Amino acid sequence: MSAVLTLSPTWAAATPKLSVLTPFLRDDPTVLLEMLEREAIELNGSVEIILLDDGTGDVELTARLTEQLAGLSLPVCLITLATNEGRAIGRNRLASAARGQTLLFLDSDMRPDTDHFLETWAELVRTRDPAVAFGGFSLLQAPTDAKFAVHRALAAASECVPHDERAKQPEKYVYTSNLLVRRDVFEAEAFDPGFTGWGWEDVEWAMRVARRFDVLHIDNPATHMGLDTVQSLAGKYEQSAPNFARMAQRHPEIVAAYPSHKVARVLKRVPGLPLWRRMMRGGAEADWLPVKARAFSLRLYRAALYADAI
Repeated sequence: MSAVLTLSPTWAAATPKLSVLTPFLRDDPTVLLEMLEREAIELNGSVEIILLDDGTGDVELTARLTEQLAGLSLPVCLITLATNEGRAIGRNRLASAARGQTLLFLDSDMRPDTDHFLETWAELVRTRDPAVAFGGFSLLQAPTDAKFAVHRALAAASECVPHDERAKQPEKYVYTSNLLVRRDVFEAEAFDPGFTGWGWEDVEWAMRVARRFDVLHIDNPATHMGLDTVQSLAGKYEQSAPNFARMAQRHPEIVAAYPSHKVARVLKRVPGLPLWRRMMRGGAEADWLPVKARAFSLRLYRAALYADAI
């Protein structure tokens, strides 16, 4: 597929050791670029950023990014695609474009929680050169609107986990939103392009990688700004069911221990599951219920979707 490249003024002269890889689709990464630009002087060209517009088709957004890149001190490359390639293929494309020997996958809806976010990653690469490292999620800067309350509760319980807790199950808490990967590791284990739509391609990748390499967890979080409404999150869960089944088929011994898999196996035997599933989603959407109850209903809804897939 043809791609249009837009480069910042410092791109050609930079000799980066770390490449930040940021795919986006209909999101606006300009704020993230502004925050990362604050570290440009200290980094002195040792870190580059590669953005992939995976088929957004927004002429105005492309124009804003092009104008922004012209004024940046950070070496930045924008790759603009005419049509969507998907998350797994897109990340593989980003890695191919990177010049650094270490890759940092950072989603466009993430916001660093410190002013030395990239410096911390660069120092880790210099001193320890880990195969894989995950920096963590937070909700420090995330919106507190009532419409995001359920997703916020779910993320706080299952994703915003301290690094010492994550280290106990290193392959489980790996997401490509703030993930460092050494190039030789990525070349040995790329993302599976058989995963389409939303969900689980990063966790499945980590299961394969953890069999061959150490997965390090550190405290260098960024805020996940992209909280969803219940309706939007339910839609993503619907997309993720085939991916969950693919992961379960490839790693049955690991996935069998996941609570979502255990609940899905139980729900698979429940008569009239489609009706129950609609009730579960209805409970998650009922804004008069307590947030914890709605979050529980949404987790059940996801498990009920997976029951049909496994």
